[in-house]
Amino acid sequence: MRGMGTIAAGCAILVAGGAAAQDKWCSGVDITVFSGGPAGGAFNSIIDRGAQQAAEDTGANVQIIYSDWNFDQMVTQLRDMIGQTPDGIAMMGHPGDAALMPLAEAADAAGIKMMYVNVDVPEIRARFGSGYVGAQLYAQGLALGAEALRLAGDRLQPGDKAIVMSRWESENRAQRELGLAEALEGAGIEVIRLQEAEGASADQMLQLPTLTATLLANPEVKLIGYPGGPWLAAAPAFMQAVGKAPGDIMGVGFDLGQGVMSAFEGGYVLVTSDQQPYLQGYVPVLSLCQQVVYQLGPMNVDTGAGFVTMDNFEAVAPLADAGLR
Repeated sequence: MRGMGTIAAGCAILVAGGAAAQDKWCSGVDITVFSGGPAGGAFNSIIDRGAQQAAEDTGANVQIIYSDWNFDQMVTQLRDMIGQTPDGIAMMGHPGDAALMPLAEAADAAGIKMMYVNVDVPEIRARFGSGYVGAQLYAQGLALGAEALRLAGDRLQPGDKAIVMSRWESENRAQRELGLAEALEGAGIEVIRLQEAEGASADQMLQLPTLTATLLANPEVKLIGYPGGPWLAAAPAFMQAVGKAPGDIMGVGFDLGQGVMSAFEGGYVLVTSDQQPYLQGYVPVLSLCQQVVYQLGPMNVDTGAGFVTMDNFEAVAPLADAGLR
């Protein structure tokens, strides 16, 4: 067995395919999985566990790459990985179709199978027939907006204000927050589209000065839409910093994790839309193995799983504690 080792100064780890990997159906197949965030990140560590379990189950040699949610870094790392010619790569789609298209061409020319994860790249997939594992982001955002309006009831009325945060410059990545914003606007809510601060995807506290200033300028804000699980986990700190009690401003967003469960317990989160990142680690490895070994077509899996609310979060809390949800 190849044990777990650190590669490229902490930017990647190698996961062995089990004690008897040579006896498993995908043994000898090298797969690179882009995890998106930092090593140990609250969201992407769930992706890691899925990829590691797939390595254990199939015998594949799985290398995990960390990018600190830096889109330019993802592109550079992908270029480097294509040069190493693994059998398959599960790539985060965050940099978008235009940035990734030349590298998709290079991977295709090198015979590397590609799957895309978490953020879709429809133009690339239409050209090369690659698979996608993740939520349908715009539809997920629309659905979250409708559910937030239903749960908020009389607390959110036409003419009220809400903040929705995202990396608005990234068209592919921002689709789910766009859906959320447009659902709220369709109900007559005035939406302030707040740009994520530089580096805040990895360290949410970098957003605090801008968020604080926005709330001070708009004290009537009733709801904040957060762009991911680590952001929802930071909601208590954000609200405490601006002197807001639980429930003063309703928090909604995406994803789960231990920190999100704590925010639910504290009364800071109304609803979150789960996209099951464990599947986003497991299924691409499985699909790439099937493509390489059995010459099967790629999988396309919508991992959007519905909503976790104040009424049901305790049912999934044990799975969040285990790092699986």
